[in-house]
Amino acid sequence: MALLDRLRALIKASGPLSVPQYMEICLHDPIEGYYATRPALGQAGDFITAPLVSQMFGEMIGVWLIETWRRLGRPSTFRLVEMGPGDGTLMLDIQRTVKHESAFVSAQDIWLVETSPPLRVLQKEKLGDQATWVQTLAEVPSGPPLLLVANELLDCLPARQFVRTAAGWSERGIGLDNFDNLTFGLMGPLPASAFPEAPLGTVVEVSAAQENLARAIAQRICSDGGAALLIDYGRSEPGFGDTLQALSRHQKVSSLADPGAADLTVHADFPAIVHAAAAEGVPLLPILTQAAFLMTLGVVARAEALAAASPDRFEILERQLNRLISPSEMGDLFKVVCLAQSGLTPPAFETP
Repeated sequence: MALLDRLRALIKASGPLSVPQYMEICLHDPIEGYYATRPALGQAGDFITAPLVSQMFGEMIGVWLIETWRRLGRPSTFRLVEMGPGDGTLMLDIQRTVKHESAFVSAQDIWLVETSPPLRVLQKEKLGDQATWVQTLAEVPSGPPLLLVANELLDCLPARQFVRTAAGWSERGIGLDNFDNLTFGLMGPLPASAFPEAPLGTVVEVSAAQENLARAIAQRICSDGGAALLIDYGRSEPGFGDTLQALSRHQKVSSLADPGAADLTVHADFPAIVHAAAAEGVPLLPILTQAAFLMTLGVVARAEALAAASPDRFEILERQLNRLISPSEMGDLFKVVCLAQSGLTPPAFETP
């Protein structure tokens, strides 16, 4: 039975689905879920991530990792963890960058947290036996310090949506119309004090999944030491808005039209993420734009060096750099958060 038909049957049997329930099924259903069966990354796919825009992105992450490891006191063993490694390009670029720091290479123990079988295949094609694969962070053994990277993982973690109506706040859900088509609707009123006053139609998103991941990472950092780098598109200040979107062939499409065929995302709520981590004992560090983060680490100088070595690639490199740091591209929309052990300030997160 097609996923759409199974969703219809589920709604008829149990009632409307919350947005997180719908996202979880569409993305991870083992038979027809997007990430379980057909993730398509890159220019020829449904969406492109920063590591696929340019090698410079992964190189800057590699620079950040080496310097953070140094500030940790150069531990002789540490866990290098990437969550949501995509097609493996980011870790491949990191390894090419760090190979000149032999002590870092000898000390690293690489773990990749990946739930998608097709993406695991791509990652293993690129990385061979350099890494160990697991499905959850909890499966990564504790002990040595942790250096963790997650690029465009948070946006895949669902959020509940609440709408301000004339009767108060109600949760948004997915049900069926009179023709058995999927449709958005309201699942029932909430207590009057659930959220502050706002204009009618205002949408508030709350992601327990994003906050729970932040707590889990923070707990590991507090117990083992280290730092985590979280990069994604989202907000740096608390705010309102419906950010649920579906992407297919780099175009926004209806999130209800063809369940399982497109990537579904919501914006990362970075204020909630950093405060969830802080509640576990991780110090608050500033939320940076991707542009500020990459420029502090030297991405412009790296682009100039690459262009000097290959003048025929100047225009390509210029376009790649612009995509990564321009305010109208990824530069401002994407944010970077660091969760670090007490007393450690990784590069780019120093306060003036």
